[in-house]
Amino acid sequence: MTRGQNTHSAAAKVRPGPRQRGMSMIEVLIVVVLFSFGLLGMVGLQARATQSSVGAEDSNRAALLANELATQMWSSNSVVLPAATIADWNTRVADASVQGLPNGVGAVAVAANVARITITWRAPHMVAGDTRRYVTEVLIP
Repeated sequence: MTRGQNTHSAAAKVRPGPRQRGMSMIEVLIVVVLFSFGLLGMVGLQARATQSSVGAEDSNRAALLANELATQMWSSNSVVLPAATIADWNTRVADASVQGLPNGVGAVAVAANVARITITWRAPHMVAGDTRRYVTEVLIP
């Protein structure tokens, strides 16, 4: 054998065989599976972010509703408001279609010259026993 023949036969052994060509297909399948898990994770994060955003919006709405009643108390210079005013306010708190809260309930407790305004609600995605609450107190000297 000459040297040229040995070099030529060594080059023939380096060529990828049928088994080596199939490895790229397995690698592609693994990448597709990993990419799919990543997408599922992103969808889960998006759903959780949406729920957090809705929860923050509900908390902000509860603060605005309580502030509305507190403003009426300050403008009348008394923590005691007419029953019709509180009934109308409770109706607004309970009606989510008119800037109220889902399953919202408002309560006002007056002791001396302090009124405690409490708003509780439960968003539709929350379990039955889980509720949120916003409490504020108004002091009129």
